[in-house]
Amino acid sequence: MEKRGSFGSRFGTIAAVGGSVIGLGNIWRFPYVAGENGGAAFMLIYLIISLLISIPIMLSEFAIGRSTRSNPMRAFSRLAPGTPWKGVGYTGILCAFVILSFYCVIAGWALEFLGDSALNRFAGLTPGQIAGNFDTFVASGWRPILWTLVFIGATAFIILSGIEKGIERYNKILMPVLFLLLAGMAANAMTLDGAREGIAFLLRPDFGKITAKTVLEALGQSFFSMSLGMGCMITYGSYLRKNENVLRIGGMVALSDITVAVLSGLAIFPAVFSFGISPTSGPELVFVTLPNVFARMTGGYFLSILFFFLLFLAAITSSVSLMEVIVAYLSEEFPVGRKRAVALTAGTVAVTGSLCALSMIPSSALTVGGMNLFDLCDALSSNVMMPLGGLLIVLFAGWVLSPAKLRRELTGGMRYGTKVYPLVRFLIRFVIPVLILLLFLNRTGVL
Repeated sequence: MEKRGSFGSRFGTIAAVGGSVIGLGNIWRFPYVAGENGGAAFMLIYLIISLLISIPIMLSEFAIGRSTRSNPMRAFSRLAPGTPWKGVGYTGILCAFVILSFYCVIAGWALEFLGDSALNRFAGLTPGQIAGNFDTFVASGWRPILWTLVFIGATAFIILSGIEKGIERYNKILMPVLFLLLAGMAANAMTLDGAREGIAFLLRPDFGKITAKTVLEALGQSFFSMSLGMGCMITYGSYLRKNENVLRIGGMVALSDITVAVLSGLAIFPAVFSFGISPTSGPELVFVTLPNVFARMTGGYFLSILFFFLLFLAAITSSVSLMEVIVAYLSEEFPVGRKRAVALTAGTVAVTGSLCALSMIPSSALTVGGMNLFDLCDALSSNVMMPLGGLLIVLFAGWVLSPAKLRRELTGGMRYGTKVYPLVRFLIRFVIPVLILLLFLNRTGVL
């Protein structure tokens, strides 16, 4: 087995883990979910949940990964040998694969729209024409597949370079660029006529809009956004150096994730309100509504290019972490070596990603239970695998993992975080499992 890599610097660690959590969940999913759930009311609940629930779950995964320096399956096998708990590791690896299969298709759409923006193809089109062009592109089959394969190739290229020289190095470059572009777009959007209404929608909560559904949607968004329950944080935790303050890293990564979500809202909602478009446009907000906004906006040509480049950056930093979960497992459990593991993973995802893209064609036979393969992968991972994996991980950390080992990993052997640790452990043991169970029951239609 090849020598196991690790992150080489604190900034590189934060950039790599931050790259995992900052992705399409922040820039594509967050704005439309917030728009559908009351804007600022949703934002407030999202912030509270991210701080009190998502950070402790992330820390649980870090503790499991760093204490074993192993892929998710082997981590559980070492901590609870001879028990079924290693199945949680397999679930995380499978979840990463399922998510990557449809995630790379959406990222491919971003590349298509980046090209369209550069060629100024949105200029002069009506909203109906822009929507029609999107539907035609998705239904064409070969173009989405082409961009999906390009994106998978770019992801594999970064992972082939290794942990420190690949994942860490590229994230140290890409993450600052992502922040700067997004901050610039937010600043520009807030200068638009009518932007005040969009800012108020995002930042001035109407507490009457907070319902049980709002809380559960915010919990699900935070879960999806921070890459929890899918093996990513266990895998990246296994690359953390022993002298790293995991409480600080977890807090800074969560803060980065929240900041990007807020900036995304500030970049999108003022523009949406300025042009009289509903913020409740749903998943089409980014790929149909925003091109319409850019086509009517002064400087929209350049902003459109920047936005879809930004979407691509966010997608690839997250896809790297998803693919790394699978690569780490293959290279450590089978005699294939890291390069061959990358090739096998990329090749397999290329097949499943292409099938997901083809399933979006209206007449496609790639359906299961009335759902096309793309929607099935999305629903299966988001509604079942992630919440179930997260629930089992936090139960393991709180009730199965040795209290001494959990304390040692989260406090660095009592060198830091000793005052906050009792609260974190209480949340892990008693509060978070109940809330994740509620999310799971809601997502599966029981509640």
